[in-house]
Amino acid sequence: MATTTAQRKNVNNKKDLPTFIWEGINKAGVKIRGENQAINENFLRAELRRQGIAPKTIRKKSNRMTGGKIKPSDIAQFARQLTTMMRAGVPMVQSLELISSGHEKPAMRELVIKITKDIEGGQDLAGALAQHPIYFDDLFVNLIRAGEQAGTLEDMMDKVATYKEKTESMKAKVKKAMMYPIMVIIAAVIVSTIMLIWVIPTFKDIFSGFGADLPAFTLWVIGLSEWLQATWWLPLGIIIGTIVFFREGRRRSKKFNEFVDRTVLKIPVMGLIINKSSVARFARTLSTMFAAGVPLVEAMDAVAGATGNIVYEKATLQMKEDTAKGVQLYVSMQTTQQFPSMVVQMTKIGEESGRLEEMLDRVADYFEEQVDDLVDNLSKQIEPMIMAILGVLVGGLVIAMYLPIFKLGAAVG
Repeated sequence: MATTTAQRKNVNNKKDLPTFIWEGINKAGVKIRGENQAINENFLRAELRRQGIAPKTIRKKSNRMTGGKIKPSDIAQFARQLTTMMRAGVPMVQSLELISSGHEKPAMRELVIKITKDIEGGQDLAGALAQHPIYFDDLFVNLIRAGEQAGTLEDMMDKVATYKEKTESMKAKVKKAMMYPIMVIIAAVIVSTIMLIWVIPTFKDIFSGFGADLPAFTLWVIGLSEWLQATWWLPLGIIIGTIVFFREGRRRSKKFNEFVDRTVLKIPVMGLIINKSSVARFARTLSTMFAAGVPLVEAMDAVAGATGNIVYEKATLQMKEDTAKGVQLYVSMQTTQQFPSMVVQMTKIGEESGRLEEMLDRVADYFEEQVDDLVDNLSKQIEPMIMAILGVLVGGLVIAMYLPIFKLGAAVG
């Protein structure tokens, strides 16, 4: 009897039941398939038999989001869409239903549907979002909660949407800046490898009929080609091993992460872009937290994680400790020696005038524009380096192969 009561409770609360995908044969002998919620597999099997269906296979549907990975840019788009609909006076549940039905990505549709069900079940928006911490971090949820409690959800949602859009735009620009030279170098290495494995051996066969000594540079390139053909697995293994080591180091070791982040900041041009983007994200996040009424010390944890670089993260956490002791923010910022004097001065003006949020917004806007300009001019700034790499790798191989031909032509002349 107790079991029956428990089953009824589960049936009444269908949204908590697991979903099963099944295949079976109906009374007419036709193979059919379907998807049902049930307490367990045995319960569903019995229910199907009661309906005259002989179940063949039953498997539990995975709760994992499918149909494309949900990216931070999708969450930014979700925040902006919800803001627009709320400002238009569309009720919350209806807004979410419109967003889910109109989204192209199945995984995002499923996420929004789950949020909608939670709200229909009595949760507020912040509580529904908090059920999905992978996609909505503490900063996002806390800002929404602050807006709901203060009765300014529309304004806070607009700030959240703006914040997500700007931070994702900044991340995309930094990735673009990093990927451009990397892709050029990779392309140069691939072309060189193809020449060494397939093109150079053809020239070697031609040179064998010359009956003359080959230039030292040509002999060295031919030797490199023979070595690569015989031990191609060695450089390939080194490359794969380096990639795996780097990824595991980034995932497991905080010291390794700090070493990489500090090293990247010292790279010409690239380091400048990352420095400025970290400052912009610091200012943008802290300004947004102030807008939500979050106290400075409490806001610093979220701000530290949003900077995107361990060097600035540690500096921010040090500032948190200092401000908790009563030190002014601009004084602590100056002590870290990580922030430009302009940022320190703007922060000082903001603290003394009571307009810190406004000043931080201006700092964020300024440094975001700086990053835009640097990324746009990146190709011009690193073009000489790229040309030098291409010239050494590809041009050197071509010259090595044509040196004997030039030598033979001179001898004939």
